[in-house]
Amino acid sequence: MNRTPTLDDFMLAGIALASGLLAAFLLRILLRWLGKHADRTRWSGDDVMVDALRSVLPWSAVIGSAAVAGAVLPLTHTVQHQVNQTLQVLIILAVTVSAARVIAGLVRAVTNSRSGVAGSATIFVNITRILVLAIGFLVMLQTLGISIAPMLTALGVGGLAVALALQDTLANLFAGIHILASKTVQPGDYIKLSSGEEGYVEDINWRQTTVRALSNNLVVIPNGQLAKTNMTNFMRPEQELTILVQVGVGYDSDLEHVEEVTMEVIAEVMTDITGAIPEHEPAIRFHTFGDSRIGFTVILGVGEFSDQFRIKHEFIKRLHKRYRAEGIRIPAPTRTVALQQGSLPHGAVPQGAVAIPQQRIPEDEPGEVPSTRLD
Repeated sequence: MNRTPTLDDFMLAGIALASGLLAAFLLRILLRWLGKHADRTRWSGDDVMVDALRSVLPWSAVIGSAAVAGAVLPLTHTVQHQVNQTLQVLIILAVTVSAARVIAGLVRAVTNSRSGVAGSATIFVNITRILVLAIGFLVMLQTLGISIAPMLTALGVGGLAVALALQDTLANLFAGIHILASKTVQPGDYIKLSSGEEGYVEDINWRQTTVRALSNNLVVIPNGQLAKTNMTNFMRPEQELTILVQVGVGYDSDLEHVEEVTMEVIAEVMTDITGAIPEHEPAIRFHTFGDSRIGFTVILGVGEFSDQFRIKHEFIKRLHKRYRAEGIRIPAPTRTVALQQGSLPHGAVPQGAVAIPQQRIPEDEPGEVPSTRLD
C-alpha cells in the first residue's frame, strides 16, 4: 500500500497488540493452574509439556498479534515481507526451543523410569536437544530464503575432518551410547573397575561417567575407558547380594555348639540391623584346618552394597561378645621357635629355624635347649 497510515490504522494495530498481550497474560495464568494440577499426577510427562507451553503459547499470542497489526497498517510490499519474515523466524524460534524442551524432558522421564533411579542419563537428553535445535535452525534458514543444500554438503565434507580431529571425543560419545543401550551400567548402580575406582554412578553424559565414591568424592571416568575396562556391577542383575565373613575357632571347640551359637547371632543381626535381609537363608561352611584354628565362612544377605559394612560391623561385635560368654575361644596365631646348639658355624641358622638374638649358655650345661612357644 502507498497510502499514509491514519489514526484508525494505528488504533486497530494497537488493539491487536493489546489483545495479544492480554491473551498472553491469560494463557500464563491458565498454564500456571494446569501446572499445579500436573504436579499432582504421577506421570512426569505432563509437567514437561505444561512447562514448555508456558513459553511457547504466550509468545505465539504476542507474535500473532504483531502479525495482525502489521497486516492492518498500510505497509509497502517490501516492508510487509520483511515484517512477516521476522515474525515467522520468531515463531519458529519459540516453537523450536519449546519442542526441544518437551522432547528432551520426555526422554529424561523415560530414561529415569526405565533405569529406576533418581539420577538422569544426560547423554540421550543432550543429543535429543541438539538434534531438535539443529532442525529448527535449518528451517529458520530456509524461511529466510537461504539455501541449506550447500551448507549440508559442506557439513558432510567437513564432518570427515572433524571426525578425524575428534576421535577420542567421538569414541567417548558412542561408548556412552553403547553403555546405556546395553544397560550394563545405569545411573544409581554401584560399580568397581579393575583399576580400583568404585562408587555409585551419578550420571553418564556425552563424554564421561561420573561416579560418587563412598567418601563422597566424585570420580570422572571417560566413557571409552569405562567400556574397555573390566568392571563389576554390584546392582546387576539384582540389587541384593551376599557377603562372606571369615571366622576361626580353636581346635578344642565343639563345632556343633559353635554353629548353633553363630546361627543365633546371625538371626539377631538380620532382624535388628537396617539393610539386612531377614528372609535370606544364612549359611555356615567349615573349610580349613589352619595352623591354630578351624576356619569357616559365614554367608549373609544384604540389601545393597553399602549395607555390608554396617552389617559386618555389628555381626563381628555381637559374635565376639557371644563367643566370650559361651567360652568359645578364638585363638591368636602362634609360632614355635626351636633353639639348637651344635657344630654350625658362628652366626649360621639351621634350615627352617628362626634367627633370634643369641644367648650365652654355660659350659657346664651342655645339651639342647627346650623348645619355646611364643604366643
